[in-house]
Amino acid sequence: MAVCARLCGVGPSRGCRRRQQRRGPAETAAADSEPDTDPEEERIEASAAVLAGVGGGLCAGPSPPPPRCSLLELPPELLVEIFASLPGTDLPSLAQVCTKFRRILHTDTIWRRRCREVLHRYRHILGLWQPDIGPYGGLLNVVVDGLFIIGWMYLPPHDPHVDDPMRFKPLFRIHLMERKAATVECMYGHKGPHHGHIQIVKKDEFSTKCNQTDHHRMSGGRQEEFRTWLREEWGRTLEDIFHEHMQELILMKFIYTSQYDNCLTYRRIYLPPSRPDDLIKPGLFKGTYGSHGLEIVMLSFHGRRARGTKITGDPNIPAGQQTVEIDLRHRIQLPDLENQRNFNELSRLVLEVRERVRQEQQEGGHEAGEGRSRQGPRESPPSPAQPRAEAPSRGPDGTPGEDSGEPRDASAAAEQPAQCGQGQPFVLPVGVSSRNEDYPRTCRMCFYGTGLIAGHGFTSPERTPGVFILFDEDRFGFVWLELKSFSLYSRVQATFRNADAPSPQAFDEMLKNIQSLTS
Repeated sequence: MAVCARLCGVGPSRGCRRRQQRRGPAETAAADSEPDTDPEEERIEASAAVLAGVGGGLCAGPSPPPPRCSLLELPPELLVEIFASLPGTDLPSLAQVCTKFRRILHTDTIWRRRCREVLHRYRHILGLWQPDIGPYGGLLNVVVDGLFIIGWMYLPPHDPHVDDPMRFKPLFRIHLMERKAATVECMYGHKGPHHGHIQIVKKDEFSTKCNQTDHHRMSGGRQEEFRTWLREEWGRTLEDIFHEHMQELILMKFIYTSQYDNCLTYRRIYLPPSRPDDLIKPGLFKGTYGSHGLEIVMLSFHGRRARGTKITGDPNIPAGQQTVEIDLRHRIQLPDLENQRNFNELSRLVLEVRERVRQEQQEGGHEAGEGRSRQGPRESPPSPAQPRAEAPSRGPDGTPGEDSGEPRDASAAAEQPAQCGQGQPFVLPVGVSSRNEDYPRTCRMCFYGTGLIAGHGFTSPERTPGVFILFDEDRFGFVWLELKSFSLYSRVQATFRNADAPSPQAFDEMLKNIQSLTS
């Protein structure tokens, strides 16, 4: 009898009813006269026999002949349980039996179980990670994707298009169909997958190694590799970049990052926890950083402060350091639109707030001030109207102070006069540079903040005053007074699984760990 009778439950006739209905009488007679053998039927029948044996005799009856039954008639959730119990090496063949089986085998539940049971040694690498690439860092997302565990490196959009979506490329993948040993492949380079290795250092750390680095090389040598990297990283050629200092930074990054050949160590990072009274939803943002291009920053809230931590960095301010710190107790009321264009007027407002913050620290022994005196770079007394000569060679960034751990003083913030109300016009002062001139022209509110600047190699880091501008739920900006520069940040809209911190304490500890690597 044809296997359709057992899998489709349509009776002993050859072929399914739908196929018979499409035939004419002559075709049906001809089909009935054919030998009762068919290679396709034999293949499916063999697969059904394997399933019957592995499944513990689901179709077996107490006495021969066994009653006819169909696996296709079982509920999908039961088929998921059956398939999840099979050896991984049998699943690719099973997916070829029919469309329904193939669809069920794309269920995440099956492959998550495979991760736990077959690839138990790799189950801890799902989630977000930061590679140790010197000052540059990065963002890796490890996910289950069909028959593989894949590590995707997320890259900012091309400078200066901060509102564009993130780009991503695979760095490695792990096969899930092996019975005992998993196959790891390096995806780096342009010659396709090749043999790699993953070592679990500890629960929140792992490393990758490529065993065939010749697959990363290109026939045209380093020059071709550089041109290809430049098109991917910046979306342009070196001839299109006229700024000499920017050319030096780009070439330096290529030389530094390409030497690793995808042999990297990764440390786990978490997304920041969210609370109902947060100013906006915390998370990952893309930000403009002058000649360094776009970088990824994590915005998190800590009581009465908000902090931006670099997930990717640069030679001035490396990944892991806190690029901006916002004092949520001290709003800044911007002047009318005409006076906003006056840089000296903005400087006067910000310096007045800074002086008030200093007085509060001296009078009350503020935890924030104590934290700044205990660690990190000092806050410099700038002359915003006359930036220092070395400012152009310094990259903007922010640094942390010790947090008091107290809840945000919402009542104190409410007593402040209304600032930058919903829809209030906003314009950058004349003389303030911006990589992206397409910034929002209205804002909600502004706060006093500090940002970190430093020389090359993170030398002489200093916190300098600035203004945090909240535009909407997905965009904010920061004016670096000393640099006379503006950074625009736009939310990363991608969804990341297995990235939530188990507790607020675990998130704070993670921030300290990634910062200590470059301090």
